[in-house]
Amino acid sequence: MEQSKKTVDRKSLIVEAAAQSFAMFGYKATTMDLVSRIATVGKGTIYTFFDTKEELFGAIMDQLVAELRALAERTLDRSKPFFDNLASILHELLQFREKHELIVKLSQEVRDIGTPMAKEGMERLEGAIIGFIQQEVEHAIEKGELRAVDPALTAFLMLRMYVALAAEWSQRHEPLSREEIADYFVKVMKSGVG
Repeated sequence: MEQSKKTVDRKSLIVEAAAQSFAMFGYKATTMDLVSRIATVGKGTIYTFFDTKEELFGAIMDQLVAELRALAERTLDRSKPFFDNLASILHELLQFREKHELIVKLSQEVRDIGTPMAKEGMERLEGAIIGFIQQEVEHAIEKGELRAVDPALTAFLMLRMYVALAAEWSQRHEPLSREEIADYFVKVMKSGVG
């Protein structure tokens, strides 16, 4: 039992060190040597748990997806109407995405270098967000809060619209407050799909 706990602790230590390295240096610049130095373990110890850097990165992305899902579920309030819930969830998820160092670094790397694994990681996070929204769209259709629509397409459009209002609009216009974003988002979505 004690040996098993040490193994889990070492694996967690390695994942944490790798996440720190990816957040500081990006996917491309992170090496197993760098991770081993940050984790203060031998490189061979890393290979005990992970065969490749890609596999280690995948474990980190699994954790991030789980964090995003947990955040969305904590924000969800089934007593509220669908659109109010959705606006709150999207706000929290985008705040998380904007403040999480690893996500910020990966976004930068995708934009500046186009590293395929960084791009794949960002697509995976977006896919998780869309997947959660899709589940909520399906739930809203079942409850009669939305008419029958394609849940996957609707979830995609909802995320894109919210991101456009929250981030892209302010690049050329006066930024909208959280309340203005939620209000406009809800009005447009309700008249379009409600």
